[in-house]
Amino acid sequence: MVPTGPSGDSSGDEVQRAAVRSSVSWEGAGPQEVEASGRGGAALPPGTSQQASGTPPGQMGVYPTDLTLQLLAVRRKSRLPDPDLQEALRHRLRLLENDSWEVARALGELSARLLSIHSDRDRIVVTFKTFEEIWKFSTYHALGFIHHCLENLLVDQAFWLLSPDEDKETAIQVHVDEEALRLIHESLLIQEGPFFVLCADHHVRATTVPWGAERGPQPLKRASGEPQGEATPAVDFSAPHLSTSSKELAAVATPETLIPFHQWALRASWDPFDDSTDARPGTPDIQLMAVGLASAVADYQGSGPEELTFQSSDLIEILGAQVPGLPWFLGRHMASGQVGFVQTSLVSVQGHAAELENVIFLNEEERSFFSKEGCFSEEDARQLLRRTSGADIYMVYSLDRQEKAEVELQEEKDMPLPGLHSEPRETLQKVKSVLEQCKPCHGCPEEPVSWGLHAVSSGASSPGAEESSFCLASEDGWADPQALHSLLLLLDAPEYKACFRGLYDLSSPGLRTMFYGFANEDKLAGRLAQARGVAKRASLPVALARLCFVLGRLCVQKLKLSQARVYFEEGLGALRGHFGDLFLVVALYANLATIHLKQNNREKCGQVVPKACALLLGTPGQVCSTEGEAELLRLALRRVIGAQAEARTCFLLAKHHVRLKQPEEVLPFLERLLLLHRALGSPHALWPTDCYQLLAHVYSRKCLPHLALSCIRVSSLQTRGSLASSLRSMDLVLRNAPQPHRPPSQIAPYLRQALAPLAPGTRQALRGPLCASLAQLHSHHGQHRVAISFMMQAVEASAEAGGRLVVDYLVALAWLHVLHGQSPVALDILESVLDAAVASVDQEGVIANMMAIALKRTGRTRQAAEGYYRALRVARDLGQLQNQAVVHANFRALCSQAGASGLAQHYLLEAVKLFSRLPSRECGCDFTQVLLQLGHLYTLRALTQQAKCYYQWAFLVAMETDHLESQLHAVQQLCHFYSTVKPNEAQCVIYHELQLSLARRVADKVLEGQLLETISQLYLSLGTERAYRSALDYTKRSLGIFIDLQRKDKEAYAWLQAGKIYYILQQNELVDMYIQVAQNAALYTGDPNLGLGLFEAAGDIFFNGTWERKKAVSFYRDWALPLAVTTGNQEAELRLCNKLVALLEELETPQEGLEFGHMALALSITLGDRLNERVAYHRLAALHHRLGHGELAEHFYLKALSLCHSPLEFDEETLYYVKVYLVLGDIIFYDLKDPFDAAGYYQLALAAAVDLGNKEAQMKIYTRLATIYHNFLLDREKSLFFYQKARTFASELNIRRVNLAPQRCWGRAAWLVPGHPS
Repeated sequence: MVPTGPSGDSSGDEVQRAAVRSSVSWEGAGPQEVEASGRGGAALPPGTSQQASGTPPGQMGVYPTDLTLQLLAVRRKSRLPDPDLQEALRHRLRLLENDSWEVARALGELSARLLSIHSDRDRIVVTFKTFEEIWKFSTYHALGFIHHCLENLLVDQAFWLLSPDEDKETAIQVHVDEEALRLIHESLLIQEGPFFVLCADHHVRATTVPWGAERGPQPLKRASGEPQGEATPAVDFSAPHLSTSSKELAAVATPETLIPFHQWALRASWDPFDDSTDARPGTPDIQLMAVGLASAVADYQGSGPEELTFQSSDLIEILGAQVPGLPWFLGRHMASGQVGFVQTSLVSVQGHAAELENVIFLNEEERSFFSKEGCFSEEDARQLLRRTSGADIYMVYSLDRQEKAEVELQEEKDMPLPGLHSEPRETLQKVKSVLEQCKPCHGCPEEPVSWGLHAVSSGASSPGAEESSFCLASEDGWADPQALHSLLLLLDAPEYKACFRGLYDLSSPGLRTMFYGFANEDKLAGRLAQARGVAKRASLPVALARLCFVLGRLCVQKLKLSQARVYFEEGLGALRGHFGDLFLVVALYANLATIHLKQNNREKCGQVVPKACALLLGTPGQVCSTEGEAELLRLALRRVIGAQAEARTCFLLAKHHVRLKQPEEVLPFLERLLLLHRALGSPHALWPTDCYQLLAHVYSRKCLPHLALSCIRVSSLQTRGSLASSLRSMDLVLRNAPQPHRPPSQIAPYLRQALAPLAPGTRQALRGPLCASLAQLHSHHGQHRVAISFMMQAVEASAEAGGRLVVDYLVALAWLHVLHGQSPVALDILESVLDAAVASVDQEGVIANMMAIALKRTGRTRQAAEGYYRALRVARDLGQLQNQAVVHANFRALCSQAGASGLAQHYLLEAVKLFSRLPSRECGCDFTQVLLQLGHLYTLRALTQQAKCYYQWAFLVAMETDHLESQLHAVQQLCHFYSTVKPNEAQCVIYHELQLSLARRVADKVLEGQLLETISQLYLSLGTERAYRSALDYTKRSLGIFIDLQRKDKEAYAWLQAGKIYYILQQNELVDMYIQVAQNAALYTGDPNLGLGLFEAAGDIFFNGTWERKKAVSFYRDWALPLAVTTGNQEAELRLCNKLVALLEELETPQEGLEFGHMALALSITLGDRLNERVAYHRLAALHHRLGHGELAEHFYLKALSLCHSPLEFDEETLYYVKVYLVLGDIIFYDLKDPFDAAGYYQLALAAAVDLGNKEAQMKIYTRLATIYHNFLLDREKSLFFYQKARTFASELNIRRVNLAPQRCWGRAAWLVPGHPS
């Protein structure tokens, strides 16, 4: 691979080699007719492009099908790789690897198709399908756009805020394999048909086969019997162009494919130069454009009045420039003074234009073309800086967002910038000094009359630059011979006048403004034809020529080409070789040549087209007179590729399309012009800056924001721009950056660039807004310390202007201190402003509101309330509804802090009433915040319906203003409302999914992963198979994000969640696999706490399930419990022991559960957890009961009962007594064979049941007591009493029969004899 810098310095080698090549000519009569493709040309015929796999192996097997972009993060200052930055780049690529639509869109602007992203190797793989795609991509790569396009995509906002002199500033280098790029280009050319190669003899030939095939590049010659306009390849080995066969073999054996731009330029159906007087021009020895004098090398007799007659050795002055490759140029005979066309081959030039800029621009008007097209006026600059310097802070009251401010303060990074910050005392001294300085200036205008922007701007244009013109109306007396004669005398001026420009210039209103008042163009044409007749009779040749030109233009507009041709030819004939008005001559030749081309008149084209091209390229400052000039210049471009004149041709084509407002057609020529400048131009030239900005403007109009931003960035790094160009770059960035609601940090380099030439003490009026803009930019991105420093510089710079501006900046400075948590400093600044009495009434309102916010944050509630009242009074006096609403909302914060919730609600409702009367676009953010505060207040007061309405209203306002952050905040509140305040599963899912879409729009991957995890849980709770599958889908999506974020803990739980869902869906083959992967992810981290939680959660899947529950034992006992012991997490150890005891008991293995039961008991005693201790005793009792250990079971049950609260507090505790005493009675009666003690336990259970009022339990206990007293204790009276009680409850419970015989374990009590006497 060939390394290239961020600016693409070495990526244009192929273009540079082609640009400096000095000897290129044509072999044969012309290229084969090939359909034009790409920008500005027609599409290729269907089916001409095919995949490489369909080509014979001998031809296409060696060509690659994709291209690798290797990304490297480097320090911009040292150009050395940085491992930490590279890791950050790899992390960003990892996030984009599975969600690559953003990368695909950016690469789509670069005309590349994304195949894959390999974050582990920092690579992006792309491919191309058409010649146009590889052409555009190669151009962008050569211009350095690819580096900065991916830079904009991959770096965060903090990247742009670093100063250029900081070592931490980084750049993205994109390394491209140039050889692979060349081979892909060749493969696509082979697929699409004939293409052009440069052979070793410096001839361009067309070929249709790849290298190594039997036939190499062959000349394309026209067959003698073919109709004109078509060409077929004809191989002629018998008549080689060179004298020796070895040279021809060398030419055929070593071809070099022309660059894509030249391939596109050479694709034309027919070259009229082949039918000119010099059908086969020789190869020019020198490819530099000629200026100055030329010496004739042969005699020549002109064939017409427009051609110059001269003799050998005569000196001829070149008018404009002589273009190599064109057969004609315009010259003046030094001896006779005659002006006319001169054949290039008959003269020897004496001077050349060495500098590329002198070739591109032949006069100052052309040199200023790009600057005039990109003129950035002072008013534009004022509007831009008002937008970026935070004008809303100076005029609109600030809403108190203390909670948000505290979060921002915690998140703000400490950025050590030595010498940048001052102590609060020093700041206050500077503020007082500035206020003393601006007191004499009080009452000055808000802004200086002029910033002097044009003095430093390359884009300035003088107000008087517009040329004057004459206007003739329909009622101006055309029938009056005297009036018509005066018009004709004006039109017969031999030289060019500024008023004639409207006649020639197609891009100006022209005829519509010069001749107005006519009902239609037919009437105008009739009047002009009348004037033409008079001019012909009066022998006014120049007037006749101009009238014929205008009539010809009118005919062209009606597509009457033959009639127009007659007028143009008549106009040329009338001039009789007179070149006094060169613009008229150029216009006539260009229009006539265009018509001949449209009519396919080869004979006339061969005579007119070469001369028209010579005039177009060699005439300085010529105007656009016909849309057909583009076709003429394209034909001329075919003759000058690889020569110096290629740059001028591209400039003229770009100028033509810009004037006609054709952005699609202008792109290839602007791009090629900039490439040629990089290869051949001067690094100190100023015009490339304006050219880059014009190109960026075209990209912006074509909705290519990444290209526009890259173009602006390349311009700022490579060219020396002016102040106006820096400001225009900012404007273009604001138009194309993806953050419309806050200033994007990409404008920071251009603000610093604009600030650089303004040394402290000079041009302070402009320095202030620039520093204020930088301050607001850093503040918006949470860097308040840096923002304070820049705002202090803005205050000092604006001190000379004084008046309102310095007060505005001081207010902004105070607000930055408030945001930075330095409210006392802000109070000192604001008090100083008030003491100086330099603030206006509305500024005093802003200051009062801000002081109240600062006082509130310092705990001075009473003074804060007084400040809010003063601010409210000012806002009411001035009729400022928005400021009134903000003060009411701030009163709410003050009341909430004082605990007056009712008063807070009142002020919020007043604020909502005022906000609702304003357009949402003006106050959307503040209105949304107030509505959310009101909804939260109603939530605290349990007024859920009102809270829901205000939350939804806030979301609608945020939607109307299209403010993403406000939308996200509102939706988060609604999610919390429907999940916690008023649970509603369906609404909760809807709003969580909406929040997910917003998280994707703000590119917050962490939030997106959390939301996917939450939505998965919500679907899982719905309990249907469809919901389970939706939950699985969201879980897998969250898994992908957690993998990209390298959050191993989240990744492990996502794998486990997917396994859990597969368990619910009973897909056994996937459950174990997902759980195993989750275990591996947890073990990879080496975090025992993560492993403990994950293994316990894995066991819970089976523990809480209905099948394969035995698998939970392994997770609890073999994995989680040892980790709990290792980490000393006794709570987890206790929890696991309890789960194991319960599980082993259900699995009919109580003996194994005893060990964990005793462990749980010991841990409960150690932790002092009486509830868990009681549970442990109870479970031990149950285990011993199942094992038949009656005495131990009785002991542990009694221990459990002893830990119950006394007296009993809840019915559940009483019910527990009932159940335990019943069990104890059963144990004593059936296992320990003691009916007397059993009767005692039953009676205790009965007492608890009576206290609880549980009739069913009472009936059950009475029945057992009746049985014991009837069969074993032999007490008939008590037996009857208990039996009657049981029958009473049975009747109430609708139970028909009560059985007094012992039912349970009769066989186990051998001492019980059936039929015992009663």
